[in-house]
Amino acid sequence: MNAHKDVATRFEADSDRRGRQRLDREVVNTLVVFGLSIVLVVCSRFISPALGSWDQVLTVLILASFLIVLSFGQGLVILIGGLDLSVPALITLGGVLTTTWIGNGNAGIWYMLPAILVICALVGTISGLGIVWLKVPPFIMTMATSIVVASVALGYTSGTPRGGSPSVLLWLMKEWFLGVPLVIYFTVAFILLGWFLQNFTALGRRLYALGTNRNAALIAGIAVNRLELVPYAISATCAGFVGMMLVGYSNGATLRMGDSYMLPSIAAVVVGGSSILGGSGTFIGTVGGAILLTTLGTVISAIGLDEGWRTVIEGAIIVAALLVLRGEFLADLGNRMLTRRR
Repeated sequence: MNAHKDVATRFEADSDRRGRQRLDREVVNTLVVFGLSIVLVVCSRFISPALGSWDQVLTVLILASFLIVLSFGQGLVILIGGLDLSVPALITLGGVLTTTWIGNGNAGIWYMLPAILVICALVGTISGLGIVWLKVPPFIMTMATSIVVASVALGYTSGTPRGGSPSVLLWLMKEWFLGVPLVIYFTVAFILLGWFLQNFTALGRRLYALGTNRNAALIAGIAVNRLELVPYAISATCAGFVGMMLVGYSNGATLRMGDSYMLPSIAAVVVGGSSILGGSGTFIGTVGGAILLTTLGTVISAIGLDEGWRTVIEGAIIVAALLVLRGEFLADLGNRMLTRRR
């Protein structure tokens, strides 16, 4: 009897130790990402005097706000081991419906904006249903959703979205308060809300459990199939809202307005320390990844490199993050170094 208790106690101690090690690793990854962002901003001063200034920092944070909001939803999908490739089309859908249904006026804005977000959430739910019930791989299902939504947007607008931005979105994206853009205050509030949702709610804990071990989550009594729909609905809603933010930022919509955000939304999550296989990662780390990628993009634009080079660098960053931030890789590298020294 005592032997069984000793084994159980030792097992619980090992589990707690593994949990602390994972938490410590995530904290270290997050600090490293934020540190790299600061170093990149400081070093950019050597490229151009305009870079690294307070105005440039504010510009980076404004541009990062789109990716931060988008990456929260993408991060939840990746947390359960999925992938959402429909975000570009959902960004376009949110932007196009905002300009065509509301436009420059404010008639019905307080119920039209939520209605657009609900439509985006329904599209995300449909993707989730295809993945859960039809067993279509997330990569294929969300890509198919993206193609369908993009085609519908093209037909609906006849190739040319019309209308401008509602004043509330212009106010959000253009207004300043105490020397800081209002959208940065909004982004900070969004980060705190997302961090609380992912780390301190029953929903967040269940998503971590689902991503860690689906069978164990099922045995624990979690409604796995219904739970798996939630991240795709949230991701689609975040994408639709990013479309609204872009409308307020540029005072218009285009059919390609979301194309440049698919790869960065994945890269921000992975660079922030999340496992592409699911079950680990923090939203704060994702925020650091989004800021790092946005800062890098700003520096690349200042240097004058083509957009293609930015895509190449982002792809290389994803590969590097998958290798360096993976515990098994670091452990294997350390073992090899010790073996060579012997």
